[in-house]
Amino acid sequence: MTRSPAAPLPPPGERRRLREAGALTRAQLAARVGVRPETVRSWESGRSTPRGRNREAYAKLLAGVARPAEAPAGAGTGAGTAGSREPDREPGRQQKEGTAVVTVCLDDPGGGHGPAAVPPEPGAFAQAPPPARVAEEEDRTGPTPAQAFDALYSFCAPALVRQTYLLSGRRDLARESVERAFHQAWDRWPEVARDPDPAGWVRAAAHDWALSPWHRYRRRYRQPEPPPPDDDARTLMEALLRLPPPYRRTLLLYDGIGLGLPETAAETEASTRAAAGRLTHARETVAARLPDLSDPRELHQRLAELASTGRLRAAEPPEVRGGSERRARFWTRAAIALTVALIGTTALTLRTAPTGYEPPVPPGETVQGVPPRVAPGPLSDEQRELRDRLREELPRGPQRLTPQAR
Repeated sequence: MTRSPAAPLPPPGERRRLREAGALTRAQLAARVGVRPETVRSWESGRSTPRGRNREAYAKLLAGVARPAEAPAGAGTGAGTAGSREPDREPGRQQKEGTAVVTVCLDDPGGGHGPAAVPPEPGAFAQAPPPARVAEEEDRTGPTPAQAFDALYSFCAPALVRQTYLLSGRRDLARESVERAFHQAWDRWPEVARDPDPAGWVRAAAHDWALSPWHRYRRRYRQPEPPPPDDDARTLMEALLRLPPPYRRTLLLYDGIGLGLPETAAETEASTRAAAGRLTHARETVAARLPDLSDPRELHQRLAELASTGRLRAAEPPEVRGGSERRARFWTRAAIALTVALIGTTALTLRTAPTGYEPPVPPGETVQGVPPRVAPGPLSDEQRELRDRLREELPRGPQRLTPQAR
């Protein structure tokens, strides 16, 4: 696997000066590069040096800060001058700050990782917001939790639906997986909002649900999905679906989204060496079906084009948030009803259950407690009259067989 030459970086002291000249905090710069603020502090102090995709993104950002006058108006590199706070309007790059989360979704996180990553076109499927959180030293009022959730959903859901479509090959399942992932995110919003990478948290949940093997038993997913109309797109989709789910997910995260190999291994719960082996095998399998995709750059571009042909649309943020709340209310009421039913069943059992132990009667022993057999009681007047009349009749003879007139 070939690698491009390392991007040049200024000395550690110059890095901090350029950041301060661009009116950027460490948290803001870390959010744009895709690392933690502590990592940026280490780079500026010289204790560590960025590598790979982080180095390219860091060098590109510092170069843009060093030449603010050359940057076109409104297409900011993510760093403004000390006297200008114009928001970033580069296509595919948006930023939203919240009380407990700063959400940044990029089409090309970190500037790529060597020849295997090419920035996709605006609106393509690739999206992997870098980890971000509000700096502790910055005391400012942010949006409400609902607004922060809506911002995260608006920035990440459309691209995430396209990613999930490549994993599952089903449009309905892709939308369902993304909505379910955001339902879980809203249910655990305090935890997700404080996560270093909230978009990565949602992405992992959506990918896990899309790759669940239980979907094959659902009636709505038993029939195959209509293939893409284009022959090349159909062949690429077939090659992806023939890969084992872990290999397919590794290929999407590394060559599709542009994550680094350690991040890909962590998200797929594998070692870095295993992730590298899966990636190599997946590339070879796809190249065997489509030889022109042996180049990772071409594969990245074709994955983005295949994801864009699905014509997938995500639901509106309030609808997803409301669905999560309705689902939570339903399960809460179901749990309450089940608890009440268990309590009632337990009370009825305690009420009707015997209070003592009655041993069984052994064989051959006299049964106690049975009332004795009694003789018939005295006859009534009618019974006596009937008895006397019967005794007066002849006991035998044809008279007994002669019917009597009434």
